Amino acid sequence: MTMTMTQIDTDPDQIDHKTCRYICDAVGERLQQSIRPEPALSSRLQQLLDEMHRRENDRH
Repeated sequence: MTMTMTQIDTDPDQIDHKTCRYICDAVGERLQQSIRPEPALSSRLQQLLDEMHRRENDRH
């Protein structure tokens, strides 16, 4: 069964672009509020990671 553009436009199960964008924005805002930022690395761990990256770069 093929649908014409008119059938899609009048389908009550379809939502318009503006409503879709509003829903996506609202979901995005909720996700940002619920996701906690990762804790900062300890200074020692950051030093070790920096050293590891430096050694990897020196090899290449």
